Amino acid sequence: MPTPSPSGEQPIVLAYSGGLDTSFLVPWLKETQGRPVITVTVDTGGIDEASARTLAERARALGAIAHHQVDARADYFEQVLRFLIMGNVKRGQLYPLCVGAERVMQAQTIAHMARKLGTTMIAHGCTAAGNDQVRFEVAMRTLAPELEVLAPVRDRAFKRQEELAYLEERHLPVPPYGAAYSVNRGLWGVTIGGKETLTSSGSIPDHAWVLTRDAFTRPRAPETHVIAFERGRPTGLDGRPLSAVALIEALEALAAPFGIGRGIHLGDTIIGTKGRVAFEAPAAEVLLTAHRELEKLVLTGRQQRIKELLAQPYGDLVHEGQLLDPVCRDIEAFLLSSQERVTGEVRVSFRPGNLFVEGVESPFSLMAASKGVYGEAAGEWTPQDALGFSKIVALTGVFHRRAGERSA
Repeated sequence: MPTPSPSGEQPIVLAYSGGLDTSFLVPWLKETQGRPVITVTVDTGGIDEASARTLAERARALGAIAHHQVDARADYFEQVLRFLIMGNVKRGQLYPLCVGAERVMQAQTIAHMARKLGTTMIAHGCTAAGNDQVRFEVAMRTLAPELEVLAPVRDRAFKRQEELAYLEERHLPVPPYGAAYSVNRGLWGVTIGGKETLTSSGSIPDHAWVLTRDAFTRPRAPETHVIAFERGRPTGLDGRPLSAVALIEALEALAAPFGIGRGIHLGDTIIGTKGRVAFEAPAAEVLLTAHRELEKLVLTGRQQRIKELLAQPYGDLVHEGQLLDPVCRDIEAFLLSSQERVTGEVRVSFRPGNLFVEGVESPFSLMAASKGVYGEAAGEWTPQDALGFSKIVALTGVFHRRAGERSA
């Protein structure tokens, strides 16, 4: 249960990740605002029992009067990730929205906790230069406009070295990465920012990777796995039925040692600048690739093309923190309808740095429904039908050429 302030003052509820910015804010808010601080970590993935204990211990050591962790993984999948899978969403045809997509979920949970604690003050550690400040505040203004939102790291333009020095001077705990790298982890993957990502050239060093470290210096023997889908939802791995969350976590553990899903994304930020971030998304890469290939077997060409037209703007809306916009419900309704026959199994093989789809099977296979064999034999049509079809398809080009010849 939430812990009320012993002094009777309204506490500040801090969205706490355990990184440098939010670690710094615990003592800074307490010192400058004169109010108790309660930290809330919204678990949208990547926090095991040991990590949870460490987060709680560090929060209290930093001065929080209480710490709460809320498991939002299943809700995160239902509200966000399943639609990213159904839409095969990747930003810039590369980045699977590893983190950022969960900010609305986190804002929703923080607002609920603040109301439960009877306080109107919340805080976050987003900077003025990033996307998260927009995502978090757009969601918070929509969900709980009565709450006062403090954003000291943004509003006072604190530098990471300043925050580190503040903690060290007071002999307070410092997060593992210190000021060198900003690491965010969730169910859909990890993002890593450092000095190397501030420019458009160069990669982060191998030791900075979190999930895929040593994937290429210590290569593994190939592995093959089978992923099951039902109506677009991942439901099983290697013959074992699994919940979506358990399946994603299992795939991450299997694919990460191969370096699958590692990349550096360069793209447009919400505020209009270009930004660059390293990411590791093993489970996302496997599921998006497998789902896409299964769809090719069971959806018509028109279904795929129209779905692609909607999936890209949906991904943009999620990226920009606009998940609460009603148009997202409209797009989700279309995505759900498109998945009625996206049921089957996908066989994938893992090799260092490579994900290969060996084959797909489905009871709704459009390939198996035809009597024809591509490149080999006609089915529901005759050779004469094929000749007539080719003549008709050529007519547009014939008319265009003929019109040009007449005007010459």
